[in-house]
Amino acid sequence: MGGALSARLELDRYPLTGRFLLGRLRDAMSEDEKATIESLIERVEDFDASQQILARGQLCDKSTVLIEGFALRTIEEGNKRFVVGIQVPGDFIDLHAFALKRLDHNIVTLGPARVGFCSHKRIERVMETNAHLARLLWFSTLLDAAIHREWIMKLEQLRASRRAAHILCEIWQRLDFVELGRLGRIETPLTQSDLADMCGTTAIHMNRALAQLRKDDLAHFQRGSVKVPDRRLLERYSHFDPTYLYGEGVLGMQGELTMKNGE
Repeated sequence: MGGALSARLELDRYPLTGRFLLGRLRDAMSEDEKATIESLIERVEDFDASQQILARGQLCDKSTVLIEGFALRTIEEGNKRFVVGIQVPGDFIDLHAFALKRLDHNIVTLGPARVGFCSHKRIERVMETNAHLARLLWFSTLLDAAIHREWIMKLEQLRASRRAAHILCEIWQRLDFVELGRLGRIETPLTQSDLADMCGTTAIHMNRALAQLRKDDLAHFQRGSVKVPDRRLLERYSHFDPTYLYGEGVLGMQGELTMKNGE
């Protein structure tokens, strides 16, 4: 079955969580487990613009699934904002809040978004009654950690233009996983300021970095809409290797977490 058709069927059956682990471990979930994940969502909320949905240090008794749109993880210090993560549709944004109860960062929607809220009581029941599904939920949280490690490494390795290119390549790949990638372009609500805060640089330096990408005909950025003449060239320029996203390659899952008969 083709990826697009498979995704369409998942979304028809599970309109709120059909993109969860799509492109990674979605196939390792039984239909009962997919239905269980769908049933976790107790409330859906739509946001017309950027909105903080969880503040640093706020006691929380629920976690959030991103159904549509994008969200950022942010930390504010010394009157400066640092963007330490970006979430795409299908991400269980703050599942680790189930264990931590208070996060060390903020969760903010990036432009229009639709989110689903899951109470920790319901998540706790899953953890207690379905070890296999609990492990898949754990995997999704550890995947976030793998992405954070890659960001830290690239922040040290690459100058601003290559860091920005790497982030764009990552977003594109993650959108591909959930069948939202587009041919020849990346569509997000990201601004130059957002990218600067992701790359640990100033808006002025990011403007120069994006100008360099445009000059080299690698990427043409205009308020989130990025035209890319040659995707592979952009990936080579940014030293982007998608392995850390656990979709394929040496870290790709090959049935290790699929439920076996009798489990």
